[in-house]
Amino acid sequence: MGVDYYNVLNVGKTATEDDLKKAYRKLAMKWHPDKNPNNKKEAEAQFKEISEAYEILSDPDKRQVFDQYGEEGLKEMPSPGCSNNPRNAEDIFAEFFGSSPFGFGSAGVKSTRFSSEGSGFAGFGGSENIFRPASDGTGANMPKKPPPVESKLPCSLEELYSGSTRKMKISRTVVDTNGRLVTESEILTIDVKPGWKKGTKITFPDKGNEQLNQLPADLVFVIDEKSHDVYKRDGNDLMRDYKVTLAEALGGTTVKLTTLDGRALTIPVNEIVKPGYELVLAKEGMPITKEPGNRGVLKIKFDVKFPTRLTTDQRTALKRALGG
Repeated sequence: MGVDYYNVLNVGKTATEDDLKKAYRKLAMKWHPDKNPNNKKEAEAQFKEISEAYEILSDPDKRQVFDQYGEEGLKEMPSPGCSNNPRNAEDIFAEFFGSSPFGFGSAGVKSTRFSSEGSGFAGFGGSENIFRPASDGTGANMPKKPPPVESKLPCSLEELYSGSTRKMKISRTVVDTNGRLVTESEILTIDVKPGWKKGTKITFPDKGNEQLNQLPADLVFVIDEKSHDVYKRDGNDLMRDYKVTLAEALGGTTVKLTTLDGRALTIPVNEIVKPGYELVLAKEGMPITKEPGNRGVLKIKFDVKFPTRLTTDQRTALKRALGG
């Protein structure tokens, strides 16, 4: 089975010419060997494959043969107008970002393909050359990546208990194939995992705003926990207060509560509820993300409501019953 050029460019089979240009521009910038001096061999292979995919899919005749017969069809059954001599990857790149991207401007020095010496990324836009010689001629002058853009993602305790899927619509500035700044909208999907804590970060690489002469920023969502009317969270544990009367505290009671995922719990309490008494329920706390199937505990702290007034008979009866 041959290469799927659509997958190489991360586009669908209905991709338009603009879609192909946008995909090529993004991937070519990412994988150009001069931008990957520490991983040059892999970058050269990726860059060549990206260029080949763009050349095939941007040519209507070649694309038709590829759609019908695949990669082998291009070799064995070329249609009229299909050439088997692909253009150099750097030539395609130069069409997008300016000609002679590696010219050093000094007599007798020859431009070199896939070389990081004396050249580097310096941004893009219009017909401006994306590569320029480094000032000292010894390293790459690559475009800088701005710091990540962080946004809070408020989540209810129920969402963090059971997990949820959030759809976030974002608008951002991007550089189009002509080097112009335009606004585009996109919907991002965030799968909130059960047990995630406040401060958990979800990163979408390169989804921040783009600017000329710099790489796009990463977009980071930071989990923020909304307060809950009943439950409080303490790490992987849950806590809640529960009011009982003095009679219930002394004579026994039944705790009835609804969990964060909607289950009804009924827990008999036969012990005397003393000041500071806590009932601890195992595995009824928050899910532990790193331990699937395991949960923290639920701590129920009792608040005993004392009567504000007693009759003489009630006082006498209590003293008799309590041995006072």
